[in-house]
Amino acid sequence: MHYLDNLLLNTDSYKASHWLQYPPGTDATFFYVESRGGHYDRTLFFGLQALLKDYLAKPITHADIDVARDLFAAHGEPFNEAGWRYIVDTHGGLLPIRIRAVPEGTVVPVHNALMTIESTDPQAFWVPSYLETMLLRVWYPVTVATTSWHAKQTIRQYLERTSDDPEGQLPFKLHDFGSRGVSSLESAAIGGAAHLVNFLGTDTVSALLYARAFYHEAMAGYSIPAAEHSTITSWGRDNEVEAYRNMLARFASPGALVAVVSDSYDIFHAITRHWGTTLREQVIASGATVVIRPDSGDPVAVVLQCLQLLDDAFGHVVNGKGYKVLNHVRVIQGDGVNPTSIGQILASITDAGYAADNVAFGMGGALLQRLDRDTQKFALKCSAARVDGKWIDVYKDPVTDSGKQSKRGRMRLLRHREYGQFRTVSVPADAESLTAAGLPPGYEDAMVTVWENGQLLQDDTLAAIRSRADDARLTDTSNR
Repeated sequence: MHYLDNLLLNTDSYKASHWLQYPPGTDATFFYVESRGGHYDRTLFFGLQALLKDYLAKPITHADIDVARDLFAAHGEPFNEAGWRYIVDTHGGLLPIRIRAVPEGTVVPVHNALMTIESTDPQAFWVPSYLETMLLRVWYPVTVATTSWHAKQTIRQYLERTSDDPEGQLPFKLHDFGSRGVSSLESAAIGGAAHLVNFLGTDTVSALLYARAFYHEAMAGYSIPAAEHSTITSWGRDNEVEAYRNMLARFASPGALVAVVSDSYDIFHAITRHWGTTLREQVIASGATVVIRPDSGDPVAVVLQCLQLLDDAFGHVVNGKGYKVLNHVRVIQGDGVNPTSIGQILASITDAGYAADNVAFGMGGALLQRLDRDTQKFALKCSAARVDGKWIDVYKDPVTDSGKQSKRGRMRLLRHREYGQFRTVSVPADAESLTAAGLPPGYEDAMVTVWENGQLLQDDTLAAIRSRADDARLTDTSNR
């Protein structure tokens, strides 16, 4: 057994004592997850399905309980051994909870409930709280998908203004370079898959496996042959042009793409002398598109200068929107790329008359690692408990930070059928269930039950998730 496979130990230490801390007579609890604000004003929900399949689908066992009991005893925490054994004996080790959530790929304004968790067995009312640590980790794929989605909106705007084929260009305009910059293989897989909700380009192999394992996608992303500095500099500075010639000989063929990092010594000399003079006819004759990669300097200035030098060497055509599209060559920028610099680079080149077609981006640390739970201020909080047969509101409202005020009561997320606005609404305390409460005119439930008592009730494909995410736009009134 893998040393991290025990669900009972996929929690914070203090959670082991919380079953003793609720008021006497408590027999049900209700929790929710929200983004309480943050860097972006809306989030793209993604990653819950994989968490559920990976961690909750496997029943807990008496052997798991034995291990957890002994560890917590040595660790200094009480442990609800009887409660967990009840779950194994009564529910076959499957946890008695219900999880409702917006469909993955949905873009929702901040300060709305994205998912809710409720107990379904009075003897196990404490289970949702115990799962907080594991379930709240959904913040990571949501935040990566959100970052990627917002970058996509920026790129789309420039393509729509300057390209003859914006929808054909867009899926490959932001490539995931982040695998080596994250803290673990699992992080690379999760974050990389989140990026693939919005784009088709990636070098994060583990993301492909993640999408295949949890989202029914046989091949979620694509890449092309590309050089790194060692494969260029190992030829020596005096033979730099031979390294480039080798890349053409190995990979350049009609219709192919090949990317070559060209700043090992002098990117501008490499373009003007090697690519633009010595190898120019070979590039043209190959029928391939050669993608030049600068990897140092000020990204805004360097990308534009590279385009101008490549334009001098290979020329351009003017597209139907009046912008220049280079012949035979493109540029990919992978250094210093983040959502802000993407917009700055695109503004610079389009102001100079070049279509957004000419440039692609690779994003690494800013995509998968330069973020945390507070980027979107994610929280999972209890909002209601049933005590002595009555539902009561549970909330926090700290005088020292109004931004940490939590929501009250059982709740639903609604969406207007015509206009698309989202609203998080409380359910009356006397309502027998969430769905028993009436809906305001024009609204429908925006959440679906995805998990109940050990059963996955919604099993989305990555294709369906991508479609939902792609349908959302920054101009949508539903996301304001």
